[in-house]
Amino acid sequence: MTPPPGSLLTAENLRKDYGPTTALDGAGFSIHPGEVVAVMGPSGSGKSTLLHCLAGIVPPDSGSVTFDGTEMTTMNDARRSALRRSEFGFVFQFGRLVPELTCVENVALPLRLNGTGRREAERAALSWLERLEVDGLRAKRPDEISGGQGQRVAVARALVTGPRVVFADEPTGALDSLNGELVMELLTDAARSSNAAVVLVTHEARVAAYSDREIVVRDGRSRDMERAV
Repeated sequence: MTPPPGSLLTAENLRKDYGPTTALDGAGFSIHPGEVVAVMGPSGSGKSTLLHCLAGIVPPDSGSVTFDGTEMTTMNDARRSALRRSEFGFVFQFGRLVPELTCVENVALPLRLNGTGRREAERAALSWLERLEVDGLRAKRPDEISGGQGQRVAVARALVTGPRVVFADEPTGALDSLNGELVMELLTDAARSSNAAVVLVTHEARVAAYSDREIVVRDGRSRDMERAV
């Protein structure tokens, strides 16, 4: 399959089995720069597996994933890891901040892992903390801040490297509705201003409302609701 014109990330006919259980059974996906796509479906439908395949975390058993014209499924682990460090950003349900590091150190961590000097990395981290309205937390550690604040720090960490795709897996699942809406507004506004694509896995309609379109995954198969007739 030729990726749709202008698409940044495309997957075709993905299949992934875990023993006798089929997680993906012919799923497909595409996203353009600056677009927010919500991947929805019930628990166990395969939506998180789809995200992991798109991000190169888990290789599919068959099918293809193409990022910016390059076939990811033929890459070795080192090349996929480098891609995740430089081109992709991640926001998870519980933030996954490093408890021993301050907030500014957590945000700077992806840059430090890519070889950026500490001063420069922390300057960039502080800039993102300011954009996400949590720069006052720079010296605090994760156990000293609220869940909503922690998710904003996690969003800053995901965006600090200037990724071209942000993968958000249930980013508001552990938050109340008010904090969830704030995190979604900040995430989508910041990503769009950077022209980054966002792959948003959620089961909540109010979270999916922040997307440009929805893809529903059920029984390992995907359906693009924008194109459904």
